[in-house]
Amino acid sequence: MRLISSGRHHATFEFGELRVISLRDGYLDMPPTRLRDEDGRTLAAVPAAVPLAGGNLRLSVNAFFVTDGTRSVLVDTGASDVWPDPTMGLIYDALDEAGIDRGQVTDVAITHRHEDHVSGLIAPDGSEAFAGLERVWIGAGDASVFTGRLEPLRDRVVPVSEKVAINDWATAVPTPGHTPGHTVYEIRSSAGHLLVWGDTVHVPTLQFDQPKVSWEFDGDQSQARVARAALLAQLARPDHFVAGAHLDSPGIARVTPSGDGYSLEYLAPPIGVGQGGQVIR
Repeated sequence: MRLISSGRHHATFEFGELRVISLRDGYLDMPPTRLRDEDGRTLAAVPAAVPLAGGNLRLSVNAFFVTDGTRSVLVDTGASDVWPDPTMGLIYDALDEAGIDRGQVTDVAITHRHEDHVSGLIAPDGSEAFAGLERVWIGAGDASVFTGRLEPLRDRVVPVSEKVAINDWATAVPTPGHTPGHTVYEIRSSAGHLLVWGDTVHVPTLQFDQPKVSWEFDGDQSQARVARAALLAQLARPDHFVAGAHLDSPGIARVTPSGDGYSLEYLAPPIGVGQGGQVIR
């Protein structure tokens, strides 16, 4: 996996015969009280190593576009205009900056039903953001989100209830816990394996070192913890990489065992605003 270009809202990586483009939708701030210990109680103290911005956890919000030059998959779509925080909804700028023609996107893979991942399917003016869209892959347990403003896309939804191939290099893998339909997308190339996840990890400066720490909005915290443990163990294998929706943008990294947890090595410097609150570019 090699960084080949970047801008304010995107970073492009060479991944064997594929290109992986990280797209920055923005960031959101959440109070540290969202963190939960193994018993489901509010975490007693946030380690000093976890940076805060105005007393809050700052979570990057990323989507990922993967292409072999002919076929492509967009994983997650950001928040469009539905999130009240004006720091969100930048994915359309990111797509333009990266030179991606929205009209050519045929397959969108959604990690789960929450607004900061699925809402970008509809642009702020109410139109479909991806005019050529043919399929929307989403975990079967989350497919009910396609009502209201998302209703026009319902006939293109492909519910994922078991591990299934999207094409010959992308596979949908159910990982319920955060939501009933939370799904990870495994991308394979000659360079290895890339796991693209949504809300497996919210706070990378904490949850890799202490993977038993969970999140208030994990629908089933125990199940989410089990899923995270399994994915981290897989990522610790050689030639495995992670692309995370809430890892510091651009959010692509290696994972290695460290003590009772794991350490994270980003493959590119942060862009935009990370958990420390600093503007990098």
